[in-house]
Amino acid sequence: MTFEEASKRVKELTELLERYNYEYYVLNQSSIDDAEFDRLMGELKMLELEYPALQSKNSPTQRVGGEVQSEFKKIPHKRLMLSLGNVFNDDEMRDFDRRLRDILHVDQIRYVGEMKIDGLGMSLIYENGELQYAVTRGDGNMGEDVTSNVITIRSIPAHVKEMRPFEVRGEVYMPKASLESVNIQRSLNGEPEFANCRNAAAGSIRTLDPKVAASRKLEAYWYYLVNSRELGEHIHSNSLDYLDELGFRTNHERRVLNGVEEVIAYMHEYAEKRDSLDYDIDGLVFKVDNLDLYDSLGYTAKEPRWAIAYKFPPKEVSTKLLDIVLTIGRTGRVTPNAILEPVRVAGSTVQRATLNNEDFIKEKGLMIGDIIGLHKAADVIPEVTEPIVSRRDGTQTPWIMPETCPVCGHALTRVKNIHYCLNEDCDSRKIEGMIHFASRNAMDIDGMGESVVEEFFAEGFLHKIPDIFRISDHAEEIKALDGWSDKSMNSLIDAIEVSKTRSLERLLFGLGIKEVGEKLAKTLAKRFKNLDVFKDLKEEDITVIKDVGPVAAKSVVDYFHDEKNLQAIEELREYHVNFDYLGTDTLDVNSYFYGKTIVLTGTLSRYSRDEMTDILEGIGAKVSGSVSKNTDIVIAGPGAGSKLEKAQKLGVEVMDEEEAINHLARTGK
Repeated sequence: MTFEEASKRVKELTELLERYNYEYYVLNQSSIDDAEFDRLMGELKMLELEYPALQSKNSPTQRVGGEVQSEFKKIPHKRLMLSLGNVFNDDEMRDFDRRLRDILHVDQIRYVGEMKIDGLGMSLIYENGELQYAVTRGDGNMGEDVTSNVITIRSIPAHVKEMRPFEVRGEVYMPKASLESVNIQRSLNGEPEFANCRNAAAGSIRTLDPKVAASRKLEAYWYYLVNSRELGEHIHSNSLDYLDELGFRTNHERRVLNGVEEVIAYMHEYAEKRDSLDYDIDGLVFKVDNLDLYDSLGYTAKEPRWAIAYKFPPKEVSTKLLDIVLTIGRTGRVTPNAILEPVRVAGSTVQRATLNNEDFIKEKGLMIGDIIGLHKAADVIPEVTEPIVSRRDGTQTPWIMPETCPVCGHALTRVKNIHYCLNEDCDSRKIEGMIHFASRNAMDIDGMGESVVEEFFAEGFLHKIPDIFRISDHAEEIKALDGWSDKSMNSLIDAIEVSKTRSLERLLFGLGIKEVGEKLAKTLAKRFKNLDVFKDLKEEDITVIKDVGPVAAKSVVDYFHDEKNLQAIEELREYHVNFDYLGTDTLDVNSYFYGKTIVLTGTLSRYSRDEMTDILEGIGAKVSGSVSKNTDIVIAGPGAGSKLEKAQKLGVEVMDEEEAINHLARTGK
């Protein structure tokens, strides 16, 4: 067989096997028997062995698992993968609907109701009809390339008829039956069982061995065609139908719902049906069906306004409250925690639950030895509901808040309803501070989680944050500890080196400055650009920033006037930790768009709406969803409608995308 003949046959076999995979894994039917499928697969494997150049990363042969990987590559999302807001009952759902109707000035909204699969969020990118890569949600900005594992899910199309680039998002999950068989095998192998379907799916996708992922029998549902409008689809439910046509597996429990009362009926229906499904759901998702309304509805800082998640009421169990112990956080906050008789709730075994503060315990009337109610808030966080007073037998004892820190013995201070340990040398505060510094949303030091920090502190390798950057000095001692090797030590050292390059906002957040969360850290980093600037700031320099109050401003100024903190910062400098803001969205007062209110309408070709919005806001413009007398410029692409007409009536400046890009080019964007 010549190379050309082999290439033609590989193409034929690939198309046949993909069609049979689609029939079996999506349509639940098959036009051939297993023996014939195996014969065709064997022929393709032989041809790929004989002609390695003909093997594609998306070949059907790779769906049984390729080579073991050394690590997952980080990939930025072209468009943020945002989380959804939540509602928990009928009234909250009606309030959500009312807010949307008020924004849109309509009497009724058409929604699409869908299952909220309890799995792992995933994004697939296609170009020229071929799957390019699959990326986890990650932190919404950055995910991990898990293509080699995701391609083992045979219902996912490797090739599609749509040649234009597009992105589809969905959820990878483990069916209940798969979890049962996997756990049986793990038990026989002496391995710990997976607590629930979600943990099993996440663990399977993040294994470095694709053959392991392939053996887990994962599945996926796809629920969002990200660039629908660019492909000519303006209705969400129609875009899901189009995904069906392309060969994607979408969930047909979905339903178009006219108005909020149909939404609520759907909520009640699936609260009853959820246990009968062959996969776990922790709620439902409702999206506005008309995609053209999304621009008007817009986004909050963290979530889109055009969609909401309804979380099912949590399932409650009972267990015994064995004790109440205190934990001390990085800011010194003292939190009581319930130690419970182990009990299984919502798919996992729970032994601890936070009790918030002393007043919470008093209001609940909890006593040591009580039988208490327990559920998982939003099916995630264990929460004690109340004592079952009728089951008290006289052996229960009251709990009294200690007067001193259980870790360092320092007197506790009560501020409003919260107790604090104000001793900055408290070991617990130091440990929690270093855990926070290394966490994903701060300096993101892979391999330095809670247990590692605690172990290194106990061994004397860590005392304060800068010690993290000299951990290599203890490499030989660490490798002598259980569970450590040359490979794991080198991986940790590499991760620490990479963390030195993080942008300023990560460092600001990681330092654990009181009142400075992720959002404020980024605001401050964008404003002041370098860590050294903070040493000379006054409170009034910070309070002039929109939405930054005097409490946060004082906290920042106090932090950078504390000698201990300044010494730590100098130590970080010695280890070449980056002090600069690395973002590209520096304001340009000379830009044509600086300070102007801009509306985008129609279809943009070079940039998506979200990308253009980010660029414009990054150079000091404000992007609005509606045209008014306050609008300065409308950027209109093909298909622009009522917004363009309104702009022309009001005499607002209108330009096309090419003209806008020319202006941006003059600002270096």
